[in-house]
Amino acid sequence: MKVVAFNGSARKESNTGRLISEVFKELENRGVSTELVPLRGTKLSGCTACMQCFEKQDGYCTVKTDQLNEFVDKMRGADGIILGSPAYFGSVSTEMKALIDRAGLVAFANTGMLRHKAGASVVAARRIGFAHVLNQMNAFFSCFEMFTVGSNYPNMAVGEAPGDVEQDAMGLETMRVLGQNMAFLLGKLQG
Repeated sequence: MKVVAFNGSARKESNTGRLISEVFKELENRGVSTELVPLRGTKLSGCTACMQCFEKQDGYCTVKTDQLNEFVDKMRGADGIILGSPAYFGSVSTEMKALIDRAGLVAFANTGMLRHKAGASVVAARRIGFAHVLNQMNAFFSCFEMFTVGSNYPNMAVGEAPGDVEQDAMGLETMRVLGQNMAFLLGKLQG
């Protein structure tokens, strides 16, 4: 079993990355392999709405000037997908939005590509916006017949400066429970 996580933070040492690492510890303790994909510095561009993915239906975006198709392959090859983003003005980061829009259109064009995978969203927020960011990323999972994994509280933690989430004991516990729940679901899906 494998889970790939996409970290949409622009920071190298990000609160979002710290939260994902807490989820990963629980997954790895339960025998699930993990891979972290930072979107920082990838220069993902937004969707151009060329609709070539619907015409070709080959499982890829026709724009080949960035890493989107590599990321689509990682999604396709994983049993679970984690999308992580800080709340930027109450929304996902630019990189996460590009990933969701473009990978999402490819998945719409290639029915069943992500069907029955487990998906979880992780959000780091200063004060507000976490609910909208969770909804944006969870909508990605619901569009493709994926199973959205929750925790014992919304999958978020509070932090502004790098490392601030370390002070949010409840947020870190939420990530640990999320990792446990994701491992449980993956085990059930593997049957």
